[in-house]
Amino acid sequence: MSENKDPHVAQGVKFVYDFTEGNKDLKDLLGGKGANLAEMTNLGLPVPPGFTITTEACKVYLDSGEEPVALRDEVSAHLDALEKKMGKQLGQADDPLLVSVRSGAKFSMPGMMDTVLNIGLSDKSVQGLAKQAGDERFAWDSYRRLIQMFGKTVLGVEGDLFEDALEKAKEAKKVTVDTDLEAADLKKLVTKFKKLVKTEAGRDFPQDPREQMDLAIKAVFDSWNGDRAKLYRRQERIPHDLGTAVNVCSMVFGNLGPDSGTGVAFTRDPASGHQGVYGDYLQNAQGEDVVAGIRNTVPLADLEQIDKKSYDQLMQIMETLETHYKDLCDIEFTIERGQLWMLQTRVGKRTAGAAFRIATQLVDQGLITEAEALQRVTGAQLAQLMFPRFDDEAKVEQLGRGIAASPGAAVGKAVFDSYTAIKWSRSGEKVILIRRETNPDDLDGMIAAEGILTSRGGKTSHAAVVARGMGKTCVCGAEDLEVDTKRRRLTVGDTVVEEGDVVSIDGSTGKVYLGEVPVVPSPVVEYFEGRMHAGADDADELVQAVHRIMAFADGKRRLRVRANADNAEDALRARRFGAQGIGLCRTEHMFLGERREMVEKLILADTDEEREEALKALLPQQKQDFVELFEAMDGLPVTVRLLDPPLHEFLPDITELSVRVALAESRKDANENDLRLLQAVHRLHEQNPMLGLRGVRLGLVIPGLFTMQVRAIAEAAAERKNAKGDPRVEIMIPLVGTVQELEIVREDAEKVITEVEAATGVHLKLALGTMIELPRAAVTAGQIAEAAEFFSFGTNDLTQTVWGFSRDDVEASFFTAYLEKGIFGVSPFETIDKDGVGSLVRSAVEAGRATRPDIKLGVCGEHGGDPESVHFFHEVGLDYVSCSPFRIPVARLEAGRAASQAQGSDHR
Repeated sequence: MSENKDPHVAQGVKFVYDFTEGNKDLKDLLGGKGANLAEMTNLGLPVPPGFTITTEACKVYLDSGEEPVALRDEVSAHLDALEKKMGKQLGQADDPLLVSVRSGAKFSMPGMMDTVLNIGLSDKSVQGLAKQAGDERFAWDSYRRLIQMFGKTVLGVEGDLFEDALEKAKEAKKVTVDTDLEAADLKKLVTKFKKLVKTEAGRDFPQDPREQMDLAIKAVFDSWNGDRAKLYRRQERIPHDLGTAVNVCSMVFGNLGPDSGTGVAFTRDPASGHQGVYGDYLQNAQGEDVVAGIRNTVPLADLEQIDKKSYDQLMQIMETLETHYKDLCDIEFTIERGQLWMLQTRVGKRTAGAAFRIATQLVDQGLITEAEALQRVTGAQLAQLMFPRFDDEAKVEQLGRGIAASPGAAVGKAVFDSYTAIKWSRSGEKVILIRRETNPDDLDGMIAAEGILTSRGGKTSHAAVVARGMGKTCVCGAEDLEVDTKRRRLTVGDTVVEEGDVVSIDGSTGKVYLGEVPVVPSPVVEYFEGRMHAGADDADELVQAVHRIMAFADGKRRLRVRANADNAEDALRARRFGAQGIGLCRTEHMFLGERREMVEKLILADTDEEREEALKALLPQQKQDFVELFEAMDGLPVTVRLLDPPLHEFLPDITELSVRVALAESRKDANENDLRLLQAVHRLHEQNPMLGLRGVRLGLVIPGLFTMQVRAIAEAAAERKNAKGDPRVEIMIPLVGTVQELEIVREDAEKVITEVEAATGVHLKLALGTMIELPRAAVTAGQIAEAAEFFSFGTNDLTQTVWGFSRDDVEASFFTAYLEKGIFGVSPFETIDKDGVGSLVRSAVEAGRATRPDIKLGVCGEHGGDPESVHFFHEVGLDYVSCSPFRIPVARLEAGRAASQAQGSDHR
């Protein structure tokens, strides 16, 4: 067989590595488990001998449906060497060598793929094992475990059938735990298990030990594409083409009596990061017993009393591994009759708080550098630490579950409209605003509420985007909740929540609870807001760690971080959070609330005089907004985007207005203003308003609109300069698709600025630029740069227009299916689509800089605060990212991590 050429494999490829041949840096080839077993072997630690079949062999198998031709011979050669080393053969009748066959992908996928222990046992060799061990019960227990695991994993027998038979055996014996079954009971169980295999799998349990091993190896390969493994990879965004390695390891037994056992250990507490003795131990047990929870474990510290020699050796090994890996290590071990064996180690998973503490501890111990510390934490972990959370110990009554749109924990009385939210909030009540979906009219209510709950919408719905911007907890798309705003209640099954009833929402999980769930506040936010000083004696240890990591990040990063903020209050908060300016001030938010009537007058204007009068009324309002904003951000850049959304968004809902007019006409008391409004709504109504009359198009069609805004900005800047301030203003024209649009608006704006300079005697240096949010703008960026001093990539709209998605509709309609099918690893509205949208950003950056080398480049879409996207923006050479105030620390951290990673790559 070995003489045949395999068309899927290059000649000279090695598929099997002994544990003595690999190292921890070969995870791509040997998987995490195999690479670390090799590393521990190299360190001279007590690892049972074995070998690893590479991920390359798995990939050949998955691609072709057949194992590489050379694999069997390589496995045979390594098995021979293992048998010589151990002094016995696989499945030998009088003294069998037994092995485990375990999966081991590059990235840890706990419980997602298959493992088979005790391979080599058969009707003959079980007798030899009993004799060699001097323990008949142990041998038959090991045999029943093999048949159970092999039957389920390799032959596809339903696992519950084995469990039911085991439970019946315990019931017959009148015992509650497996260890109380005697050898005779286990012999009977083995017979039952073999009959189950014959009945369910249509074949006998294989008695040939090599057949057992070969089938188990193939089963591990197959498990890479099992449903649970694929689902886990999609959730964790692990590539599907990596394949898994297979580790064949000589068995050591923790189930040989009270002087044997198995356990897991952590070199530090994975929950808190504190140093100490952490882990669990179970006497007289094999590894899966600890995971299955069939008996209660004891704390690892108790091992010192049970077996001090093994305990002392384990402590020494743990110190060796942590020093070697320079990180928290997660360890699996077995003690066989007083002999300690290491079965696995890996860099351990940890909570967000532990990650920050451990990173700074390791710096202090001299094990890692500050740059390396940045790679031990993530922006996602920092975000977890910033949001308040519910007390895990609290008793709860869950009402339903929606989409976790904006993290945090919020408790308040249910209210069903913004007016009530504001009114109750002003009276000191904490409220949760509940709507089917929100719109710009709900903004004040959203601000007043502790959190927002909607029965419709996704992570980029209005409610979600605005809530994240404000740092508000939000759960969207809770479809099981029937929201009745007219009757002011929501219904879930037989449960009715009336207005005023208390509810709790968890924006980190999407869960909705009835009643008040106790909330634990975040000291990290108090630190960022200046209410807790990291240098204070009573400062939380976690805050100290976060403070230091942020200092590391700020010292490393090249990207500046700005805020998306529309008023002075948000701007001041953003500044406390470390914002270095405002990258997006959305002026449309300044036209809501009481000013809506002024906008209605502008829209209803029939003559130039009426239009001028409406604009004149808006001017001082706009100017005052800008004065306050420029004062809050004095000395830092502020990018003001001129009016962007369609004008009809400022008018009443077409259906509600039509009903109101119809009812008035039936009563013969029609309101003239309502009639004019209805005509305007019909005139401005668009089938797809996001691709209609908005942005620069609006400024060109409505005479005086943009020049009024530019005048307000210029006069506000002049006023701040006269007050000895330092306004640094940038005016951004939205939705430009061609340089001609920008040139016309720019010419008009420059005239207005000149007029203001002449009137105030103040020299103004206002930069003029544009948003790149249309594919045409991206591909003609070189031309547009001739008239633009800066670009800000509006990646929300750019994603919509590149993909042809309507952001408000697609998440609810088919995004879930796309995520489940693996078409998306993550929503392109959450993390930038590097191949599509990202390629346009990259080419626009290159073209813009080719035309105007000193052009300033930033991004102000939701992606500006997304950790993975920040790394992309660093890579393509943007100057800054802009995000909601609450996400600024996350962006700062990720910008530092991106710079640190890039420097590390350069050094390599």
